[in-house]
Amino acid sequence: MAIEDRAALKTDTDLVMELRDCSFFYGALRAVAKVSLPIYKNRITALIGPSGCGKSTVLRGINRMLELTPGARVEGEIIYRGMNLYDEKVDPVEVRRRIGMVFQKPNPFPKSIFDNVAYGPRLLGVKKKDALDEIVERSLRGAALWDEVSGDLNKSGLALSGGQQQRLCIARAIAVEPDVILMDEPCSALDPIATQRIEELMWELQRDYTIVIVTHNMQQAQRASDFTAFFNIRKKIENGHELRWGELVEYSNTQEVFESPALQETADYIAGRFG
Repeated sequence: MAIEDRAALKTDTDLVMELRDCSFFYGALRAVAKVSLPIYKNRITALIGPSGCGKSTVLRGINRMLELTPGARVEGEIIYRGMNLYDEKVDPVEVRRRIGMVFQKPNPFPKSIFDNVAYGPRLLGVKKKDALDEIVERSLRGAALWDEVSGDLNKSGLALSGGQQQRLCIARAIAVEPDVILMDEPCSALDPIATQRIEELMWELQRDYTIVIVTHNMQQAQRASDFTAFFNIRKKIENGHELRWGELVEYSNTQEVFESPALQETADYIAGRFG
């Protein structure tokens, strides 16, 4: 996508999701405190900050994967298209369909390329081969992988390169037609060329999806995202023990965060003075 095209995308800011005073817990341990954060439609929002500040915890809280960890819970509200995702009436499986996840390490199933992409649609009841063929092709094209694998869809997904595997995982995520895609450091295990391809793919996907990405790569956040949220670690001593938790420090459009941050703490992190 050309730079001018990406700039044009930033003129509207329709709210898809909003975290309202959210805290994330593992048992009695508060991992992240009181996060309020808007997520805008067809934008890329980057979560940055040092290891241990809770970025991935927030990401997993958004699509209710966090609760798959025993003892984990979320306090506060995550409002998605007018509904609190943690309302007792909300089906977490449907949440995870509408808000897909791509993980740090490519994790294709030990199945064929076709079956990797068709897995989700089959779970949703799609059985006809013609329908599955169409979904698989559309999803692989959407993940910019079709031209590389269309001649051998029966090949194992595990036989692909790392960058191809990550794009296969993206194809698997979009096969169930999500609204939002969460990406947890999707390029950390990839070489620079594969990383560039994933970033270009994110810009292409941005036309149809809302994306939230966790990254430790400041250059990637600056290149790829429209908005950036900076998290940092807080500490205190209580009853002789050190308590640590993550906290949202600053949020704004990416250009402002990187070129004129409101807080010195943000400027120090971006400049590499800690973290």
